[in-house]
Amino acid sequence: MEHYDACVEKRMKRLFRSLSEKDRRRYAAVEADKLGHGGTEYIAALFALDPKTIRQGLADLDAPEDPAGGRIRKKGADGDG
Repeated sequence: MEHYDACVEKRMKRLFRSLSEKDRRRYAAVEADKLGHGGTEYIAALFALDPKTIRQGLADLDAPEDPAGGRIRKKGADGDG
């Protein structure tokens, strides 16, 4: 499995940090899927994610409708609304 160049990884991390939680999960899933075998572990390490989060992102992308709908948690939100 190939790894991305350090410059590309830096850009990916910058983009990743700018996304909502839901979009982070889905972006990581797309990147892992592109890489194929070993991609989930590589992307999980790159973004400091649990591989389960990436698998959930893949499931989100495969779902006919977005299960989260219009709900997007704000950074630092703890659910005590």
